[in-house]
Amino acid sequence: MSRMVGTVSRGVRAPIIREGDDLVEIVTASVLEAAKQEGYEVRDRDVVAMTEAIVARAQGNYATVDDIAADVRAKLGGGTIGVVFPILSRNRFAICLRGIAKGAEKIVLQLSYPSDEVGNHLVDIDLVDEKGVNPYTDVLTLERFRELFGHILHPFTGIDYIDYYAQLIRESGAEVEVIFANDPRAVLKYTGRVLTCDIHTRARSKRLLKAAGAAVVCGLDDILNAPVNGSGCNEKYGLLGSNKSTEDKVKLFPRDCQKLVEDIQARLLAETGKHVEVMVYGDGAFKDPVGKIWELADPVVSPAYTAGLEGTPNELKLKYLADNDFAALSGEALRDAIKGEILKKDGSLTGKMSSQGTTPRRLTDLIGSLCDLTSGSGDKGTPIIHIQGYFDNYTAE
Repeated sequence: MSRMVGTVSRGVRAPIIREGDDLVEIVTASVLEAAKQEGYEVRDRDVVAMTEAIVARAQGNYATVDDIAADVRAKLGGGTIGVVFPILSRNRFAICLRGIAKGAEKIVLQLSYPSDEVGNHLVDIDLVDEKGVNPYTDVLTLERFRELFGHILHPFTGIDYIDYYAQLIRESGAEVEVIFANDPRAVLKYTGRVLTCDIHTRARSKRLLKAAGAAVVCGLDDILNAPVNGSGCNEKYGLLGSNKSTEDKVKLFPRDCQKLVEDIQARLLAETGKHVEVMVYGDGAFKDPVGKIWELADPVVSPAYTAGLEGTPNELKLKYLADNDFAALSGEALRDAIKGEILKKDGSLTGKMSSQGTTPRRLTDLIGSLCDLTSGSGDKGTPIIHIQGYFDNYTAE
């Protein structure tokens, strides 16, 4: 009988990771022990993934508010700094903002509206329409924003992020002025020294600001892209992808982890004889239909993965085949015809009608999202994910 189960995603428990821990040993041992306890075997083309948090923790990749402040002051001059397009997050940005403010005399905080880049809403878009505001062109002062929209709390956190961020800046010793605009160049009316804090649109923001004559333009990826006073760093992403560790420290996105995934792959091959793909994952890439949060606050879903995870799915849409090519068939005849079509597929299916409706995303983004949803972000204690059957299709026995 054909195998009845397709893709399975398992959260694997692991010890609490500390700086200096050997992740090659820990990840391999945890996966093998889980398989032994649960009575399944590691198979070829399985995927083993670990959250970026344990990688960064094992690396000891941390920085303090003072480290951030020193780098901001050195790169942006320490006077009045425009902080453009930060996301609204206590975990992701609040500690960074404390460091940024500590490295300046005044912060001009430019918030995008009605939401930040990853979907956290300051104000409902319907209310923006009702008030006759054009978010593409209108620049609002704090006073005008309050006059139009009042004090709005985030639906999940209950935080008024405008007040929260302004208070953090003041507590860190800087003055603050808040404006609302969706063109990064709006801040140039107030200062020529700009730190653009967007994630996925940062290259465009930098380009527009530089072309408009900004004196200094940095992104979060330019802050802590090298060690400061012995701190951690991330050469490629800087502060992007960082998370709150303590009230005065952030955990940075992991660095140099390609060797790690390849070493774990080699270790699993030596232990099991199976070729397993390995990746590091952070945030998934999916949108919450209620809170509107897009989720992906990391610069990428996966900062490192083995070669077999490169590319996009190359799949046929079974319901298309059933409703079109084989509409006259049913039962075993339909099953056999579809299996035959899958076995015949050769080369890329891009542009073919029979693949229409399959998910056009990179494998690492799809698998990383599955991992993020499996591990969660709370107290499940499963920072390692073991996925089986992801590369199976309807013909797999």
